[in-house]
Amino acid sequence: MPPLDQHTIEIPDDALPARQDRTTIGSIPGVANVAGGSAGAAVVTAVAMKNLPESYSVLVNPGQDATWFVSGKTNSGFNVTLNPRLSTNTLAAGSFDVVVIA
Repeated sequence: MPPLDQHTIEIPDDALPARQDRTTIGSIPGVANVAGGSAGAAVVTAVAMKNLPESYSVLVNPGQDATWFVSGKTNSGFNVTLNPRLSTNTLAAGSFDVVVIA
């Protein structure tokens, strides 16, 4: 199957694009994370991406039974914090996937 030739990006009502002249989509699969130090311990991983716009959204697939949040967003990256979903669990060393949309 040939690549998708995309010509139109639709913005839902009440949503604003980060930039008026382009849409930014980036993906980094397999970002390595260290293991949690103990049951319930969070793991913070810095993710670098160059030339991010002032405003963007980040989606994370943690790859294990964990919740996540993003902090420290700048135009050159952000931090992803993984928390074990259950306080009795310990995060495993592994990787997560990141998608940025603006």
